[in-house]
Amino acid sequence: MSIETTVDGQVTTITINRPEKRNALTKAMYVALADAFDAVRTPIAVLSGASGAFTAGNDLGDFLAHEAGDSAKTPARVFQEALLATQAVVVASVDGPAVGIGATLLLHCDLVYATERSYLQFPFVPLGLVPEFGSSYALPRRVGPQRATELLLFGERLPAVEAAQLGLVNEVLPDETALGKRVSERVATLAERSVRAVTTTRALLHDRTDESVEERMDSESKHFAELLHDPVTVATLRAKLDRR
Repeated sequence: MSIETTVDGQVTTITINRPEKRNALTKAMYVALADAFDAVRTPIAVLSGASGAFTAGNDLGDFLAHEAGDSAKTPARVFQEALLATQAVVVASVDGPAVGIGATLLLHCDLVYATERSYLQFPFVPLGLVPEFGSSYALPRRVGPQRATELLLFGERLPAVEAAQLGLVNEVLPDETALGKRVSERVATLAERSVRAVTTTRALLHDRTDESVEERMDSESKHFAELLHDPVTVATLRAKLDRR
């Protein structure tokens, strides 16, 4: 299987495993990725690539065989919508190239950890294409319009260290072993937290409604009050009080 899924407690791990093609994505793999994210029932999902590559993006041979039609119905679009729809905290574990959709999908992950040898690349314009997965909207808002324009028009490699400086990567680790250890630590910490607190906070962070600060404060207050009566929260607060 080119897309592998494992579940361990509170964590679903989805691995792109097509190392002979640097994990380049075919239409069938997009469908499998969409199915994998649709099936996530844990509060945390880790997305990674096997054998020293996150993903080289679209398989060009498969891509050239694309039939004209409704772009909203393509397998890639189905995957994109599945990733956007998930309620899990999505943690990207990036080792090696993250090219094309491999880079744009990171804009929609909650946490991104990468190795020093990793890089992001948005090669659309050099290939005669335009950016996808909402990256022409999201990237300028993350890194500023001038830097986004440079990244999208020239399509040059963005080393992970520079991506971290721009706020696109949370942390850069020296190698694959250190990356795996750090992701496991971060995920284990999240798994110990109240599921409702984690998933509700993520939902607030992903709320794209155009509201005022006061309206957002009202939303936060509502969830805050509800969680004060949640059994897990009550137990956590009592344990904290007992340790004082």
